[in-house]
Amino acid sequence: MTDTGSPFQISPHSHIFLGHDHDRAERRTWVVIALCTVMMIAEIIGGALFGSLALIADGLHMSTHAGALLLAALAYTFARRYAADPNFTFGTGKFGDLAGYSSAIVLAMIALLIAYEAVSRFIEPVPIAFDEAIPIAVLGLLVNIASAWLLAGGHHHDHGHSHNHGHHHHHDDRVHDHEHDDDHEHAHDHHHADDKHHRDNNMRAAVVHVMADAAVSVLVIAGLLLARVFGWLWMDPLAGFIGALVIASWSIGLLRDTGAILLDRTPDPDMAEKVRQAIESDGDRVTDLHLWRLGPGHLGAIVSVATAGQREPAHYRQRLAHFTHLSHVTVEVQRLPPSGS
Repeated sequence: MTDTGSPFQISPHSHIFLGHDHDRAERRTWVVIALCTVMMIAEIIGGALFGSLALIADGLHMSTHAGALLLAALAYTFARRYAADPNFTFGTGKFGDLAGYSSAIVLAMIALLIAYEAVSRFIEPVPIAFDEAIPIAVLGLLVNIASAWLLAGGHHHDHGHSHNHGHHHHHDDRVHDHEHDDDHEHAHDHHHADDKHHRDNNMRAAVVHVMADAAVSVLVIAGLLLARVFGWLWMDPLAGFIGALVIASWSIGLLRDTGAILLDRTPDPDMAEKVRQAIESDGDRVTDLHLWRLGPGHLGAIVSVATAGQREPAHYRQRLAHFTHLSHVTVEVQRLPPSGS
């Protein structure tokens, strides 16, 4: 880690905490939106030309699908565009989490609507045009499979960036240190295939939308086939209700994870304890510790240390150097009177 030399020297540093795969994820999302838009237009025009209400309805459904993905794409775009804007104190890495949270709310509303429609059809069954409905459901499934493949294409785990750039100043007996590394020290944790610190919740929300739609398509196809073969009309609404439960479960998980990030909940209590132990290893005492997520693969930390020694912030920076997820660290040293004085 580097030090600034003079305690009054200020080194400029950026606060760009975007995921390593940010640009590629943004491009993939726009491609999927284009696919959904083409399918939407084709279905609506085809339904109008051939008098198929089911085809028009599926086209309108595809528009909601494209709208949800548009939210994800715009989050990527705005996060990138304003990444260097100083008005965003800790960067724009949370744009994706905000979009993921919003998408989760949309998913929950979709689940409620599907469940309501399913219950309504249980009470009052409606005739089903199997010859139209089954091919459309199969087409929808194929589009969702293609969308999932495009979104996940070439996707790999984000790499952590450790940013260490000294910036500190003295004020009375309190020393503040802000570190941010412009050397982009990459670290890949091979022991955690799904590292929660690297998780891109914006892409996760987009994939959940696609997977939810695919799951419903599979259930609908199964329900329609059973209803057609055995005359079990109740299978169609039952399949829809099961799909609603699946979507609701996914949306709740997404709401829980993204909501915690937006509220700056400690993302890893175990890591927070390890940070505390690293600082207190020589008898110093951590009086305040904040650990939060800045963006995919980036964590921020504020550590307040009480010490009777003459250790400088650089000493504590060195102790935390092996925490590769820490991209922005603030160290505050409080001088205690020597024991016995």
